[in-house]
Amino acid sequence: MQNHSFRFEVERFDDFRILRYQVPGFENLSLNLKLNIYYLSQAALWGRDILWDQNYKHNLLIRKTIEKIILDFKGDRNTIEYQHFITYSKKVFFANGIHHHYSMDKFYPECTKEYFAFLLNEVKLGDFLETFQPNTNNDYLLQIIYSENDIKRVSLDTNGDLILDSACNYYEAVNQKEAEDFHENQPGKKSSRISHGLNSTLIKRDGVVFEDVWKINGKYHNCIAKMIFWLKKAIEINPYAEQKTALENLVSFYETGDLEKFDDYSISWLSDVKSPLDIIHGFIEVYGDPLGRKASYESVISIRDEEATQRAETISKNAIWFEQNSSTDSKFKKDKIDGVHARAVHVVMEAGDCSPATPIGINLPNADWIRAEYGSKSITISNIIDAYDEASKGNGSIEEFAYSPQEIEIHNQYSAPASKLHVDLHEIVGHGSGKLAEGVADPATTLKSYASTIEEARADLVALYFALDQQLIEWNLMPSKDAGICEYNSYIRSGLMTQLVRVQLGKNIEESHMRNRQLIAQWAYDSGKKDGVIEKIRRDNKTYFVIHDYYKLQILFGELLREVQRIKSEGDYESAQKLVENFGVKVDYELHKEVLKRWKKINIPPYSGFLNPHYEPKVENGQIIDISIHYADNFLDQMIHYGKTYSFN
Repeated sequence: MQNHSFRFEVERFDDFRILRYQVPGFENLSLNLKLNIYYLSQAALWGRDILWDQNYKHNLLIRKTIEKIILDFKGDRNTIEYQHFITYSKKVFFANGIHHHYSMDKFYPECTKEYFAFLLNEVKLGDFLETFQPNTNNDYLLQIIYSENDIKRVSLDTNGDLILDSACNYYEAVNQKEAEDFHENQPGKKSSRISHGLNSTLIKRDGVVFEDVWKINGKYHNCIAKMIFWLKKAIEINPYAEQKTALENLVSFYETGDLEKFDDYSISWLSDVKSPLDIIHGFIEVYGDPLGRKASYESVISIRDEEATQRAETISKNAIWFEQNSSTDSKFKKDKIDGVHARAVHVVMEAGDCSPATPIGINLPNADWIRAEYGSKSITISNIIDAYDEASKGNGSIEEFAYSPQEIEIHNQYSAPASKLHVDLHEIVGHGSGKLAEGVADPATTLKSYASTIEEARADLVALYFALDQQLIEWNLMPSKDAGICEYNSYIRSGLMTQLVRVQLGKNIEESHMRNRQLIAQWAYDSGKKDGVIEKIRRDNKTYFVIHDYYKLQILFGELLREVQRIKSEGDYESAQKLVENFGVKVDYELHKEVLKRWKKINIPPYSGFLNPHYEPKVENGQIIDISIHYADNFLDQMIHYGKTYSFN
């Protein structure tokens, strides 16, 4: 149960707001469970530097420079220039680097280059820079920060070289063709099911292309050694056999870098369904690699939300019903669905690519062959969804963008349960449904840079297709079809308008989830025009998209789902490219300008991130006798603390 007197929003700066989440009932957990949370939280936070380096090769140098200025600068901190520096610093901490976490564009300080140089000189960076990165000086650092080089962290523009046009740090002196050739021609590639390249940096030196694997005695050795130390402490006290096995397999993977060990971990993680604690830890998602092959570091530690888990379990137990009743071609449907597990959780710690910006639902593992043979596991993060809901009450956005009082009323009554149900359907049966045609390679190989967008569209379409189904009411998953109507309104409103507040005027959409949402909404709008399914209305110089026929819209969602599943199952790159580029990328300039103007009027930051709680051991006679929880309330303080505590040099 959430404490509604709790202060969810603690800070705003630039286009960002910083929120907090509660961990309901933490004080009443057993000491063993609290200790596991503490140890696993330490393991999670020690991987933080890995993500910063993965995002851009100079990120750690820049972050440590910022930290040193904040800690050591003795001058006037009340000037406008210094406040501009602080705002830039917070944006860097939020993005885990100098590129925006959504648009992927490089951003710049508002303080002048001369003032930044003044700060560098004031804190005497010379010895620090030489220790951290030899042959580095102030001018070199300023050039990195202020230059027009490396302006896009991940480029998905297929007109160029995806690797050379991206600033992410998964490749060194390698172009797109060299990378694709290397991974496609690995010994045993055609017979092996491992995710080649998932945990390595690809490098070319002296004309030879090779992998620098992320493991003990490999790249990121120091961070990985710390993670293993804390993982082993959790293993020592963990009372759940399946979870213990999963953690042991994870440690073995980190020690060896062997991707078969990672598959062992993923499979054993799937079997861990009884413990109250859930642990996601490792190199998981590939959105940060333009080729969709190399995975960023992330960790999410959570405890079961017993009440909400009943909803998730109802969906997972009936996964085969959703598969059989989907609009997809029968030849791309699974004959049976085993091992589909779901739970709702309260997150207790997030790190890496899941912090400060966080998902609200997760479905893993990503390997299609493991899904087919062993199943999948989904989590819906209840306390994050609740925190968003509490922080957004009365902010005026629905009144600004909804067309009618009836639409507003339905939203206010059903938006929270409708959103949670959408997440559950997306994660549990969306990502868990369908199969590849015989002999078709994994989507990272066949669909390349479009794989992530197509997969997210597929999962969303499953959720949307079933959102008006009477069966959901009979299973007590939603109170009435008005909840589905609410979700349709919200999805079209977001996909065609409100998500554009996260895009700079004049820019294309780059982020895969945003491309997916516009793709679906724009395709449905265009395809339903002749029947008037969705109408674009102008009133008082404002644009609205109004759904007139929800059941025809459901049919349209089913048609698109059928095509998107076919694209994935057959590995149809050309159709994926056409669908994404025609519907998911380009933005209507005039509509975009209008949306930004209306959003500015209601003064809501378009991006939100979260502070983590702080866990403090209470020690008596050398033994931990309790763990207390403290809710942080200052973003910069937490970032500086993490930099001092969970980093080297």
